[in-house]
Amino acid sequence: MHLLPPQLASLIGAAITAAQDAGDLPPFDLPATILVQRSSKPELGEFASPVALQLAKPARRKPLDVAESIARHMPPAPFVAAVEVAPPGFLNIRLDESWLLAQIDAIIAAGDEVFALDIGRGQRAQVECVSANPTGPLTVGHTRNGVIGSTMANILAALGYAVQMEYYFNNAGRQMRILGQSLQARYLQALGLPAVLPAEGYQGEYLVEIARQLVAAHGDALRDEPWERFKLEAERAMFAWIERSLALINIRFDTFFNENSLYEDGSVWRTLEALEARGHVYRAVVREGAGDEERAKLPPDAKEATWFRATTFGDEEDRVLVKSSGEPTYVLPDIAYHVNKLERGFDTLINVLGADHIVEAQTVARGLSALGHDPEPVHVVIYQFVTLIEGGEQRKMSTRRGEFVTQDDLVADVGADVVRYFILARSPNSHLEFDLDLARKHANENPVYYIQNAHVRCAGIFRQAAERGLSADGADLSLLGAQERDFVRKMLEMPEVLVQCYGELAPHKLAFYALDLARLFHPMYDEVRVLHGDVPEDLARARLRLYGAARVVFKRLLTLLGMSAPDVM
Repeated sequence: MHLLPPQLASLIGAAITAAQDAGDLPPFDLPATILVQRSSKPELGEFASPVALQLAKPARRKPLDVAESIARHMPPAPFVAAVEVAPPGFLNIRLDESWLLAQIDAIIAAGDEVFALDIGRGQRAQVECVSANPTGPLTVGHTRNGVIGSTMANILAALGYAVQMEYYFNNAGRQMRILGQSLQARYLQALGLPAVLPAEGYQGEYLVEIARQLVAAHGDALRDEPWERFKLEAERAMFAWIERSLALINIRFDTFFNENSLYEDGSVWRTLEALEARGHVYRAVVREGAGDEERAKLPPDAKEATWFRATTFGDEEDRVLVKSSGEPTYVLPDIAYHVNKLERGFDTLINVLGADHIVEAQTVARGLSALGHDPEPVHVVIYQFVTLIEGGEQRKMSTRRGEFVTQDDLVADVGADVVRYFILARSPNSHLEFDLDLARKHANENPVYYIQNAHVRCAGIFRQAAERGLSADGADLSLLGAQERDFVRKMLEMPEVLVQCYGELAPHKLAFYALDLARLFHPMYDEVRVLHGDVPEDLARARLRLYGAARVVFKRLLTLLGMSAPDVM
C-alpha cells in the first residue's frame, strides 16, 4: 500500500529539477527534506507542501512564483489529480478519485497485512519492556509498560522490521533475598510453625498461596531448607504467573535475559575496564568538583567509590558505577546489557521505562558513547504512572504491603481489550487515570466498545447480505458518494499514522486514529444503507464492497493495538 507523503515529495523534487532544467527556476540545491503533510483544509486538496516558501530565498523569487513553476513541471502520477497553487506559496495536491476508489479493492486484497510497509525491511529491532523482577504479581504499572512495548513491537513489524520482544530481569540481590525469606516464613506458618516475616518482607496474599502449594507438594520436607531454596521456588512461581498474566493481555516474549549472566560471563567488569582504559572512570570518596557542603556530609571513614565521568558527555554531574562497598549500581550492568544488545546486531532498540528511570537511561546512553558506541539506535519510551479511579476517587496501593490491584484483577474486572485500549488512549508521558466506571460500560461512550462495534457492524452486514444472496462481486465503486469517499481517505491515512507512531515513539496516536476512524464510520453506517429496500442493487454492491474494506482496516487496527476484532457483541 502507498505511503503517499514521501512519494509526493519525490514528485515535487523531480518538478523542481525539471523547472531548473527548463530555465523556469535558477540553479540551487534541493532541500534535504521536502515537507508534504495532510492539508488542514481538505477542500483544497488532501495534501499540501510549503516547499516554495522555503525555496523563495535561494531562488530569489516570490514564493507564489516558485510554487507556480513547480506546479507546471509536476510529473504525472496515477494517484495525483491536480496540483494547485495557493497564496502565499503553498502547493495543494488533490488525489485522483479513480485511484482513490481503486484502493478499496487493494485494501481487501491485502487482507490481514493491509498497510504493511517495507521501511524496516532487512533490519532487526528489539523491544525491551515490562522487565519486572519476579518478586510479585504484575501491577497496573507493569501493565502499562507491557502494553506500550508490545504495541510498539506490532507497529515495528507493520513497518517491515524483524522484531524481537525481550524481558530483562534480575533474580539476585536484596529484593530476591527478602522474597525468599518471606516465602520461607509463609511456608512455616502454613505448617503451623512459628515464623515471623522479615523486616520489609513481602506481605501479599500471593506468597500465602505459593506456601500452600509447597505444603501440598512437599508436606514438611522443606522445613529445614535455607531461604535460597524458597527464593528459587518463589521465582519459578512468579515467572509462571507473570507469563500467564502477560498472555491474558496478548503479550508474549521471545527471550528472557537474566542480568546475572552479565556477571557470570564477565561482561560487567569488562565494561568497567573498558571505560577505565578510555579514561572515563576514577575512584574517589566524593565526585570530582564536589563542593564543601557535599564533602561535609561524608562520614570520616568514608571509602572510595568508582565514578563515571558523565559530565564529559553532557551530564550535570558524574555518576557512581561501583559503590564504596564494591557493589555495582544499576548503571554499570545496564551499560553492559546495552553493549550486549548492540553486539547482537539490532538496528533499532526500544526500551520502555518508568519515569523514575530517566536519569539512568540518560547515563546508559552516555556510557555507550564513552565506549565508542553510537547510542543513536537506542530509543527510550518514558511513561508516567497509573492511578485507578472508581466513583471519582483514587485507589491507594502499596506493592510491598500487598495492597495493590494486580493486572489479573484489572483484566478480570474490565477485560483485556479495555485494559489495552485505555492504556494506549493516553500519551506515555502523561499520567494515566484509569476510569474503572467508564471501562465497565458496554456503550458507545466507552471507546473500546465504539471501535470494536465498527468491526461488528461490518461483519453483520455481510451475514445479512449472504442471507439475501447479495455479494460485492462486480461492484461499480464510482457510485459511492462523498461521505463514503471521505471515509476511504481516512482509511488511507493509516500508513502515515504508523510511521508517525514509530518516529515519535507515540503508540497512542494509533489508538487516537482508530477512534477517529470509528467516528467517521458509525454516522456513515447509519446513513449509507446497503440492505434497504430503496437502495438499487448496483449501489448496494458498491457500498458492501466499501464495508468489506472497512472490516479489513478495523481488524488490522485492533490487531496492531493487541485487541480482539469480534464479529458479534
